[in-house]
Amino acid sequence: MEIFLAAVVVAAMPILFATLGELLTEKAGNLNLGVEGMMYMGAVIGFKAGFSTGSPLLAILGAFAAGAAGASIYAFLTVTLRANQVVTGLTLTIFGTGFANFVGKSVNGLSAPIEVRSFFTPVEIPGLAELPFVGSILFNQSVFVYLGYTLTAAIAIYLKKTKAGLNLKAVGENAAAADASGINVIFYKYMHIIVGGGLCGLGGGFMSIVIIPIWQESIIAGRGWIAVALVIFASWKPVKALFGALLFGGLSILGYRLQSVGINVSQYLVDMIPYIATIVIVVLSTHKNRKEDMSPADLGNAYFREER
Repeated sequence: MEIFLAAVVVAAMPILFATLGELLTEKAGNLNLGVEGMMYMGAVIGFKAGFSTGSPLLAILGAFAAGAAGASIYAFLTVTLRANQVVTGLTLTIFGTGFANFVGKSVNGLSAPIEVRSFFTPVEIPGLAELPFVGSILFNQSVFVYLGYTLTAAIAIYLKKTKAGLNLKAVGENAAAADASGINVIFYKYMHIIVGGGLCGLGGGFMSIVIIPIWQESIIAGRGWIAVALVIFASWKPVKALFGALLFGGLSILGYRLQSVGINVSQYLVDMIPYIATIVIVVLSTHKNRKEDMSPADLGNAYFREER
């Protein structure tokens, strides 16, 4: 059981990074449905950077930069040009998927260098790894997983305890009022959209560098869409996003667990479970009544300063 739960943590990380990225974007009042595309861009550039250089650091930076580049395109179109956010996000997903398939053609089926793979092998945290039960599950993981823990805590503190985080909340709730109070709305939108895209890219990089260190098409397999739904499930809260990602991580590898204990279930049926759960969660999330659990009030609305 401990081995399975440790695998759940690993499987949850790509979804967690993408969810945190989309959460920051939506906190700024922008709905970006291009998460899947940015994950693909991060996956292919992260893999190629690691494959070409043998540097795990450049692989991570490449994945982040690729996701951020995709988000920059989205930000320019939706913030500066005030294009429709839904259409732009969907277009970004199509673009990112095609981009990954084109760029990754030269390394299709190739493995990441041993220097990169060995860097992301599990590392015990002294003291914490010896804790009963949870130690081997949570604290005997790769540095990428520890980065996920750190980012979850950092973003939660940022949103709740810092002036910039409170300004971001104001931008997402009422951009015109935030602008009138002296907050640079355009800067906050650009910054958080781009950083959010970078985190989505990291999620894709985790898939191609750590979980499946062999480049193949369709490596993201819908995880970006799960992340979009998970933001709603988590009520735009980073810590809840972590637990939601663990839930979906477990569902995504449930088939392997069932097979290991001798339960023969159609793999096609098992593969459907995370997406069925996504639909159920979205439906249930529409019945939220508490204001703190609802989406930012200005989510999806283009802001034009002259109209306030």
